[in-house]
Amino acid sequence: MSAIKDLSRRRVLRGMLAGSAVTVGLPLLECLLNENGSAFASSGQALPPCFGTWFFGLGLTPGLWRPKQTGSHYTLPDHIKGLAPIQAKINLYSGMQVFLDGKVNQNHYSGAQGQMTGIVSRTGSEYSTSLDQIIADELGKRSRFRSIEVDCAGDRRATWSARGSNGMNPSEISPLALYARIFGPEFRDPNAAHFVPDPAVMVRHSVLSGVAEQRAQLLGQVSAADRARLDEYFSSVRDLEQKLAIELEKPAPLPACSLPPQPSSENIGTLVEQTETLNRQFGQLLAHALACGQTQVFNVTMGSSFSPLRREGTTSGYHQLTHEEPIDPTLGYQVQCKWLGEKHMGFMVDFVQTLDSIREGDGTLLDRTLIFGFTDHGEARLHSMKNYPVFTAGSGGGRMRTGYHLSAEGDAATRVGLTLMQALNIPNSGSWGTESNHVTKPFSEVLA
Repeated sequence: MSAIKDLSRRRVLRGMLAGSAVTVGLPLLECLLNENGSAFASSGQALPPCFGTWFFGLGLTPGLWRPKQTGSHYTLPDHIKGLAPIQAKINLYSGMQVFLDGKVNQNHYSGAQGQMTGIVSRTGSEYSTSLDQIIADELGKRSRFRSIEVDCAGDRRATWSARGSNGMNPSEISPLALYARIFGPEFRDPNAAHFVPDPAVMVRHSVLSGVAEQRAQLLGQVSAADRARLDEYFSSVRDLEQKLAIELEKPAPLPACSLPPQPSSENIGTLVEQTETLNRQFGQLLAHALACGQTQVFNVTMGSSFSPLRREGTTSGYHQLTHEEPIDPTLGYQVQCKWLGEKHMGFMVDFVQTLDSIREGDGTLLDRTLIFGFTDHGEARLHSMKNYPVFTAGSGGGRMRTGYHLSAEGDAATRVGLTLMQALNIPNSGSWGTESNHVTKPFSEVLA
C-alpha cells in the first residue's frame, strides 16, 4: 500500500502547465548529405533511421498467400500478387505463431499483443510497452514528436502503441487535424533571419526543471507499484523537458523543408474507398513529417482488429464476413473476405510507395526506414494463432536486406520484432518476449 493516503492529481501534475512542447527537428536535406545520400557531408554521420508499424486486421485467406519458394527468388501467390511493385523493397515472413502458454485466446487481441509487446497476458486489460516505443526510446530523443499514431477507419482506439501500462497511445483519425498538429502554428520556420526563444517555452522548461526534486521526493513516498506507474508518467515529463530544451536552441537553416499540401477535405469512414483515401493522406503527412525530422517513429492502423472495412453497397463489415460468409464450394474460400484482404495489400503498397517517392541523395526515405506490417490472426474465421502473414519494408539505412521470403515453421512471431530491434541497434536486444514467445534468434539472413 502507498504511504500517501491522499495523493491529489494536482500534486502529480504540478509544474506541467497547459500546452505541449514545441520543437522542430532537423530535416534531412540533400545539400547536407554526402554524394550518395547516406550520411551528412559535414560529419560523415549516418542518416538517422526511422521506424513504423502498419497494422491490418484479420490476416489473409489461408492457403492463398504463402509463397512456395523461400529466399530472394520467390513468386508472389495470387492473393498477394498486388505487392509486386514493392516486392524488392519488402520481406515476407511465414509459418510463425504466437504462443498462448495455456492462457485463454483473447480473440483479435492476444496475437497482436504478442507481436507488439512480446507478452501474451491473461486478460485483455494488461498491455505493456510496445515495440515501437522501445525503439522510440532510442530514435525519438531529438525529434519534436516521440511518435505519431494514426488510424484510417475513424477509430481513435485502434492502436497497438503503448508506453508502459498507463494506457494506449490514441490514434489521430483526421488528416486535417494531423496537418495542423505537425505543420500548423507551432511549426517554426527554421529559416527565419532572427531566432528569439518563445517566452512561454522558457517558462515551461523552467518550471519543469524546478520540480525535479519534488518528483524524486514523491517517488520515495509511494508503494513499489505506484512508483512504477509514476515513473512511467515522469518519463513522459522528462521527455517534455528535453524537447523544451531543444526548442530553446537555435535550429539550423532548413531551406529544403517545405510544407506538404494541406488536405483539402477528408471523408472519414469504413468504406474501402474512404480507408484507401485516408491511408494515402496520412501517408503523405507522415512522409513529410519524417523527411523534415518532426518524428522518427509512427504507427498506422487500418481500423481495429475487429475490422469494419466494407465495400460500397454492403452492410456487412470485414469481421462479420469472416464469420458469416460461406466458403465457396468451388473455389474453396470466402470470396468477399479474399477481396477485402487484397485491398489491404493494396493499401500497404500505396503507403510504402509514398515513402519511396521522397528522394534523399541517391536513395529514398523508405531506404532509411523500417516498417513492421502485422495482423491479429493467421486465419480470422477460426481465430488462428498460427502461420501469421508478417511483412517488413525498407532497409533502415542499409541495416536489412530486402526482397526475401523467410519461412520459420512453428517459430515464435516475436523473432521479427527481435530482428528489427537488432537491425536498429536497440540496447539490450539480445532477446525479447516471455515464456514460449521468448526468442534469442533473429532472422540473420536479412540482417546486413
